[in-house]
Order: sequence, then structure tokens, then C-alpha cells
Amino acid sequence: MQNKLRTLEVEAKKAIGEAGSLSKLEKERVHYLGRRGELTLILRGMKDLSIEERPVVGKLANQIRAHLEACIQERLAQLKGNLKAERLKKERLDVTLPGTRPQVGSKHPLTLVLDEIKELFAGLGYTVVEGPEIESDYYNFEALNLPKIHPARDMQDTFYITKDILLRTHTSPVQVRTMEARAPNIPVRIICPGKVYRRDADSTHSPMFHQVEGLVIDKGITLANLKGVLTLFAREIFGSDVKVRFRPSYFPFTEPSAEVDISCVICGGEGCRVCSQTGWLEILGSGLVHPRVLAMSGYDPEVVSGFAFGMGVERIAMLKYGIDDIRLFFDNDVRFLHQFAIG
Repeated sequence: MQNKLRTLEVEAKKAIGEAGSLSKLEKERVHYLGRRGELTLILRGMKDLSIEERPVVGKLANQIRAHLEACIQERLAQLKGNLKAERLKKERLDVTLPGTRPQVGSKHPLTLVLDEIKELFAGLGYTVVEGPEIESDYYNFEALNLPKIHPARDMQDTFYITKDILLRTHTSPVQVRTMEARAPNIPVRIICPGKVYRRDADSTHSPMFHQVEGLVIDKGITLANLKGVLTLFAREIFGSDVKVRFRPSYFPFTEPSAEVDISCVICGGEGCRVCSQTGWLEILGSGLVHPRVLAMSGYDPEVVSGFAFGMGVERIAMLKYGIDDIRLFFDNDVRFLHQFAIG
């Protein structure tokens, strides 16, 4: 039996050393050392040995088992090392190749335009003031000289939450709140950026859009001051060659009121489809603050005066970048947004 064990040891060691894969090695382990393996089969014959031979054979069998298990572990480590080396060879990176640049986000075109407007007016001494998007009817309409029966309310399709609570239709309520908080102190120079809401939806209107409104209150404010500021604004945003004109208009909260136009940025004032062949594009509304609005907010219209203006940020961005559909701003199409990436 000792000879059988020696022969088994040599045979098993050779088979283990020649195993070329983990599955083959496991198969050889089971074949020689498993519960029904070759070593077990030989040891079953120990019952036929004499009492003197059994300890000797048992000791030898344990030594052979330990030796073969060590051989299996050694071969297992070799096979795993080979697999790792092959995998590293296949997955090796060529560090001389240029890397893949990760996608970097950029500011939304509306944010770019809004930042430019804020920076411009900050340079003129204006401060940025914000207010709630859910407003009361009083601040959105009545404090701006628009009582409940005023026909000018029909000019704005409003989202009402309750009879007296609504989504603001403009950022003008922020002006009223600021005047109430600061009256009778002067000067007041603010811009009020933010989201506003109206029931409009087509290629040039959105139910949610952005506005920037401005307000100046001081002694001796005239239309000349208004024209100077807005002319500077138009030329800083659209270029120094742009022409500016003021057309008489009507707003309940200003008197007199004016629409502000610029020469068409597409055709240069020659006339095209964008400007309806007129050569002019409307960009914002403006006027001197109505005396009744000043009085309702705590200022004496006999002592101070002021001017106000309001513009749609989407409108400015569409003209500045030549965008023909307002819905592109909110479609979240990265092909559109990537065009405005800086750097």
C-alpha cells in the first residue's frame, strides 16, 4: 500500500503541475483528494493491514495529502498570476495618448444675458433687489395704479391661486415693496430681476419667463435721465452702432410712458422679416413713475420724481443671439446649450 501511495503522489503532482486552468486544477484536486478521490480509495484498504502497518501507512497518507494540497495552492497562485498578467496586458493604457476630456457645463444663455445686464447696471450704481414670485393682488396690480376695475388688467393673462393671490405677472411688485420700505429716503436706484408668469405659450411667448425691471427715484429726475440710461444700456448690449428711439405708449404705472426700440440687429435697419420691414425692434417699456404710484408707496410726488423700465430677458437674448423660438431656452437640448459655452 505504501508503494501505491508513492505512485499516487508522483502521478498527482504531475497532473497538478500540468493543469492549465483553474477549472482543470479543481478537477484534479477532486480526482485525487476528493471524498471519492484516488487517495480515499487507497486508504479504504487499510482495514486489511496489520495493526503495526496501519500507523505507518496513515502517517504517510497524511504527509502525501499535505504535500499535494501545498502543490495545489502553489499552482493556484501561478494560474491566478498568469490570468492577472494577461488581463493587465489586454487592458494596458497607453499613457502617451491624449486623455478623454470630460464634458464641462456652462451657463445658460439666459443666465449669460442676465449677468451682463446686472453687471452693466451695477456699474451705474444700481443694486439688485428680489421679491416673492407668489404675490398679492394689491402689490401686483392695485399699488401700481391698476384697481380691480381697470381695463389695463385685461392686457395680462394672469395665473390666480385664489381671488387675491396670484403668480406675479411682472417684477414691478418688487419696486413697490422697495419704495414702501425706503420711503421717504432717496435716492433709490434698483433693478429687479426674476421669473414672472402669464398665460401665453407660442414661439415668442412662454407661460414662465424672466424680467428685469429698473427704478430710480430722486429729486429732479426727468425723461432725459431715462433716455440717457436706456440708450447706454442698448448700446452696451447690442453694440455701439445701434440706433435707439422712444415711442409714446401707455402703462398705468408711468406717465408719460414710452416703448424703446433699437435699429434691427439682423438687417441693420434696412428692413427684413424679423423687424417686419420696419427696420426697428421693440426691446422694452419705460416711463416716468406715475405720481399716484409714488404717493401710494410713501413718496411725495411734489418733491421727488422717478423713472422705471422693464424688459424681458428672453427677448433681449433672442435678439442678441439670433434665436427665433423662445421654447429653445427651456427644451434642455444640450446641442442648443453648448453653443453658448465659453472657453
